[in-house]
Amino acid sequence: MSFMPRLPRPSSSPLLPASAHLALPLLLACLALSAGCASRDLLRTASVQQLYDMAHKAMVRNDTKTAIKDYQSLTSRFPFTMQARQAKLDLIYIYYRQGDKDTAIDAADDFLRQEPTNPRDDYAWYMKGLIYFERAPASIARFLGVDAARKPPVDILKAIAAFNTVVTQYPHSQYAHDALKRMIYLRNRMADYDIYVARYYVRRGAFLAAAQRAHEVIEQYDGAPAEKEALQIMLNCYRRLGLTQLADNVQRVYAANFPPGDRVASTPVRRWWQF
Repeated sequence: MSFMPRLPRPSSSPLLPASAHLALPLLLACLALSAGCASRDLLRTASVQQLYDMAHKAMVRNDTKTAIKDYQSLTSRFPFTMQARQAKLDLIYIYYRQGDKDTAIDAADDFLRQEPTNPRDDYAWYMKGLIYFERAPASIARFLGVDAARKPPVDILKAIAAFNTVVTQYPHSQYAHDALKRMIYLRNRMADYDIYVARYYVRRGAFLAAAQRAHEVIEQYDGAPAEKEALQIMLNCYRRLGLTQLADNVQRVYAANFPPGDRVASTPVRRWWQF
């Protein structure tokens, strides 16, 4: 039968001489110092592959502090090796995982600046887009339905730009499909914001400003679900302004794209982000 041994209780009388009690902390300090020296010596003498393996193992076990130190030692000692290039990409991920997203973006920018033709640039662009994307939802909640005078968050525009780079410049990348879906989601939210602003102008009686904002939705967010309401707003505003010819043009476009009884156009579409 297995059992746990009972731990001895501390005695009121010292079991070791006073000199031994004084020497014990000193011994532990010496051991820690020697271990630290050995670790520093290993970082100075290890080969490039050994350094990368050490850093990668630390990253896998989520020891980010050790991983960052080992990767930085690798990139400083062997800056032009294949392992150093991979280390820079791994550092982007580590900074992202530990929540230091500004440093992760800086690391991605440094990699793209130093490796402008590297085939792994797609990963750096994707990580930039992902970080900005994760900042976007809270921003969307703040500017949608709150204040029509506010400009869209810069993070959304940066995320769209980064994802667009992945999709257009690296169409065969393993990240291209996900980047496209995220980019479409953000574009649709931006179109929704412009529609909200156009409605705000309609309520204020600024019909020309509303029509112009709705027209921007048609031009900038082709294929967005908000296009249908954008055309309706333009048609309503042009009629109120007495711009008959413009209203007739919009009516023809609307009828061609959203004919009466078109069940496909009127049926809600399940989006990729709706689970």
